[in-house]
Amino acid sequence: MSPTHRSSRKSVVRCMASVCAVVAATILGCSETTPTSAPVDRSGTFYGNTTSMEAGSGRAYVTLDAAGAPMELGVALTEAALAKLPTANAEFVFPLPGQASVTAYQHVVINWVPTGHEPAPYLVPHLDVHFYMISAQARNAITSADPAYATKLARQPTASFLPAGYVMGTGMQRMGMHWSDPASPELSGQPFTSTYLYGSYDGKITFVEPMIAKSYLDSKPALAVRPVKLPQQSSTTGYQATAYSTVYDATKTEFRIALVNLVPVVASPSASRVPGGMLSVLRSRSTKS
Repeated sequence: MSPTHRSSRKSVVRCMASVCAVVAATILGCSETTPTSAPVDRSGTFYGNTTSMEAGSGRAYVTLDAAGAPMELGVALTEAALAKLPTANAEFVFPLPGQASVTAYQHVVINWVPTGHEPAPYLVPHLDVHFYMISAQARNAITSADPAYATKLARQPTASFLPAGYVMGTGMQRMGMHWSDPASPELSGQPFTSTYLYGSYDGKITFVEPMIAKSYLDSKPALAVRPVKLPQQSSTTGYQATAYSTVYDATKTEFRIALVNLVPVVASPSASRVPGGMLSVLRSRSTKS
């Protein structure tokens, strides 16, 4: 064989080897499972802007799980905030962070009542912690300056939008009508620590309200989670509470009052007025198992 033929043969062999290597690498690459990206972890606690109080401050917050679903929504108060509160009634507004937008709640308002109010068990210093399902603008419009205020205040939600047994209480400007549970222990002679109310205006549920005795918070309570009575239907879409909690956190030196065990709730888009000023609304409600 001539030198020229031997050189050509080597070139062909080298070329075939290169092609085989490329084909083998391609086959191996195709046989491997394409890696998938890890899901984004959206968990964390997110805070709204700080609200100054008499001597301390507070912030509304929401805690999300890894999937971004809200687990807890509440207000965190510094120890100093409760150590020195005003001698007169006072209101403190807490904006929620953007991460709370998937819930039914739009802002939180604490009404400090140093001398309490009727009925008798509540004639003690306490905090009315309102979680509003309406905007601050809508809340501020609930006043006697509205010619229809009295009518809207008296207009009751359809019974299925309130927990069974709840009864109408007091109507307040910039709040609405309060609904309470006559089976609450403090109404049967037990010491008042906390209770849970609903609020309405113009025939619609507009807030929920853990009402907390100042003396109970002064005891720096360990975490307590209390289930709440729920209505059959809801007029607002978004994650909503099935319990509320209170706790003093010694590590952070803060008190937290929160709505917990939130579940997704879907409100029906249809609503109609019926005689007597009631709202007849068909709602569908989904819960997380």
